[in-house]
Amino acid sequence: MISSRRNFLKILGGGTVVAAAGMGTFLSTRTPEEALAPWDNAGNYQDVRKWALSYALLAPNPHNRQPWQVDLSTPNQITIYRDKEKDLRHTDPFSRQLTIGMGCFLELLSIAATHVNQRVSYQLFPEGENGPVAVATFIQGANADPLFYNVMKRRSCKEPFTDKLVANELVQKLNGFANVIIEPKQVATLQQLSWDAWLVEANTERTWKESVDLMRIGKAEINANPDGIDLGGPLMESLKIAGIMTRESQLDKTSSGYKEGREIYQKMLKATQAYCTIITAGNSRVDQIDAGRRWLRLNLQTTGLGLSLHPISQVLQEYPEMSEHYNKAHSLLAQPGHTVQMFARLGFGPSISRTPRWPLEAKIING
Repeated sequence: MISSRRNFLKILGGGTVVAAAGMGTFLSTRTPEEALAPWDNAGNYQDVRKWALSYALLAPNPHNRQPWQVDLSTPNQITIYRDKEKDLRHTDPFSRQLTIGMGCFLELLSIAATHVNQRVSYQLFPEGENGPVAVATFIQGANADPLFYNVMKRRSCKEPFTDKLVANELVQKLNGFANVIIEPKQVATLQQLSWDAWLVEANTERTWKESVDLMRIGKAEINANPDGIDLGGPLMESLKIAGIMTRESQLDKTSSGYKEGREIYQKMLKATQAYCTIITAGNSRVDQIDAGRRWLRLNLQTTGLGLSLHPISQVLQEYPEMSEHYNKAHSLLAQPGHTVQMFARLGFGPSISRTPRWPLEAKIING
């Protein structure tokens, strides 16, 4: 499926911000109207902070947990927190991936603000790791960031890519955003590594259950619980109606539903012509925030070039059962001592309309 994050943010202390409106609908009668309803009210804010937040809410993040909370009680500032109740304790035990997601949020907030003539200055972790992630100060005067024009088109493409190769001229346009891998033997090695890592997550009971518990299968579940991993569209609706695609079936490795899901994912991973990585010299929380900001810009740049991007998280997960593949990924992709923060499929997605996903509640403090 090709999906995006569309949501609204509850202000802690009262109020909401609705995600910026975009184009497209879910296919046919599978559209989760309740979940998409807030779109029409988005972007209509006099407060430049709320205007920018209505775009920041579209930032990519692990398992669509949308862990951000914000406090608007100080004029010209936003204090930004990570909601630790949304932690992924098994697949992301050190909250590295969730912190990267916070970096995506910060960068998208900053990019959006430039289009209302505002520059955003960040103070990261002003009270240490257990306090706010950042305090954002809005300052008058900024040049509009051209990447903003790709915000409403950005998606993660979770479908097989076409066999069209990523040309060198496109790779050159991604220099400065990420490391791009197109050499066929390296690509084949990474295809296999990606699949091996997926099998580890699927065959480790606690990590697989964490992901399965967050699956939202079909229109009704998407409307009822607009977070997590979406499994929508005509195929999934049909499989759900037939009783094949359920959470119970996904936990039963002998079921046809699990086998169907496994086949879909294997086919998707195999249909990859290139990869890209974001690597940092360290692995501090600030490094992870920086990786998220870089990832967001990469995603917008690839969108503008007509490319599709899909992050593959399994091989970078930090629990004991994954260590062999984690170490292999680092030996293949990074210098000693450096950390691969993001690893993704890169290519050309199927020629279908890009469709939005759904809103998710989060909290805004004192708004």
